[in-house]
Amino acid sequence: QVQLVESGGGLVQAGGSLRLSCAASGSMLGINNMGWYRQAPGKQRELVARITSGGRTNYVDSVKGRFTISRDNAKNTVDLQMNSLKPEDTAVYYCNAGVYIAPAYRYIEVWGQGTLVTVSS
Repeated sequence: QVQLVESGGGLVQAGGSLRLSCAASGSMLGINNMGWYRQAPGKQRELVARITSGGRTNYVDSVKGRFTISRDNAKNTVDLQMNSLKPEDTAVYYCNAGVYIAPAYRYIEVWGQGTLVTVSS
């Protein structure tokens, strides 16, 4: 069974920074894309940033220039560095990964439990 465990959420003032980390563990043959999603109260979950196994990244427009996603393929981890945080960044942030498992490289999508980020004005 594959699990994603997040850490690093919390309360920060507007303009501040936080770093989220996510570690994948369990029986895996490989990991494809890894990413971070967020869901604010009363809103749909949205993709914040995604990174491929080769290191290509994409971001939602609202975080471009402020957030940076990175991954360590050897450690099966993905981080999200969030700078210049705004109150509208307040949400539960979820780690996501596309994972290949046995048998036959079956592809599954795995989610973390979520970590709360609160940005005060």
